[in-house]
Parts: sequence; structure tokens; C-alpha cells
Amino acid sequence: MNELLKAQYGYLFSPELLQEIEELGVYREFKAGEEIMDYGVTFKHLPLLLDGAIRILRENENGQELLLYFLERGDTCAFTLNCCMGSKQSEVRAEAETDVKLVMIPIQKLDEWMVKYDEWRAFVMQSYFERVNELLDVVDTMAFQQLDQRVYQFLKDKAMVSGDTNIIVTHQELASHLNSSRVVISRLLKKLENQGKIEIGRNQIKLLDF
Repeated sequence: MNELLKAQYGYLFSPELLQEIEELGVYREFKAGEEIMDYGVTFKHLPLLLDGAIRILRENENGQELLLYFLERGDTCAFTLNCCMGSKQSEVRAEAETDVKLVMIPIQKLDEWMVKYDEWRAFVMQSYFERVNELLDVVDTMAFQQLDQRVYQFLKDKAMVSGDTNIIVTHQELASHLNSSRVVISRLLKKLENQGKIEIGRNQIKLLDF
């Protein structure tokens, strides 16, 4: 954990803060597809992402889920920060997009570090800022982009966080993430394939124009 911690946060955090994180943090690993946190959970720890990527999902009253954003190495989750600091239950779900390594920080230290370490306070505020911008992108995408554009953007985002243009995903999974139907998604994927942007395989899609 020490080397991963320094690699991802060494340029942001002072040696003193890094030492506290190493001493107090709990190291965890998750396989791709595993659930990391669920709706309704009251958090006792804040995750700092050391390696891999996490998808953050939001569920509506009908049980349909929408992808809000991806977290990548060096990130933390603004929703989790909010829940930790306000002792609230989680309103989102997190799943490992790829294999994930993270360190869990006890929530009792968060307020203390906001006062004690300027770099921690800056990191928290920057995390809020970045997540808000990503949520605005989601709103813009849903309001102003056609569904085929949303599908293609979703595939590009997955390729970016995984570092692989071969994306393992079913048509039904895409439909669930984009709040659509499998039939519609299959038709739009075929349209993108005809445009030379993707190549459709069995339970996978290859980006050609990336």
C-alpha cells in the first residue's frame, strides 16, 4: 500500500499526512464487477482510490439505475464525502469497473484533517468541484444529446478508465446504464457499427474511432 499511496497522492499530500493515512487507513481490494458500497449504507470510512476505476450509480423509484460518473486512481467520491461528514446514508451505489485497490480512511479524521492539513482541505474541495462538473455533464448529455451520442460517449468513457478499446459489456447492461431498452440500444449499436465507429462482438464492443 505504501508505494501505491505515494504514487497516487505523494504529489498532493505532505509526508505527515501520508504517514497518518498509512497508519490509520485500511487497505482493500475488489474484483471487477464487485459491489463496493450500496444504497442506504452509513459510512464509517472514506475511500481513496489507489488503482483501478469505480462506477457510481444512482437508482430511481422504479429501480432503474443511471451511471453518474467514473472514479479513477487518485480520486475520492464527493457523495461519500458528503455522507461521511453529515453522517448520512448513501444515496448512490459504487461498483468496481476494473480491479480496484483502495485505502479506507476513518471518518473521525476527516474534520480534523480539514483544519490540520491545507492540502487535505484543497483535495476535498477539488473533489467536490470535479464531481459537480461531471454531474453537470450528465445533465447536459441527457438533455441535449441524442441517445446514439450518449451510447458512444459511454463507450468512450469506459475505454478511457479501463485503458482498453475492447469493452466487455452486454446490450442489456448498456440499456440499464443509459435508462433505455435493449432493443433500442442494439439498434443504435448497429448504427454506430455501420458508421465505422465500433465493431460488435459477443458480449463485447471494440472502439475503432478513438
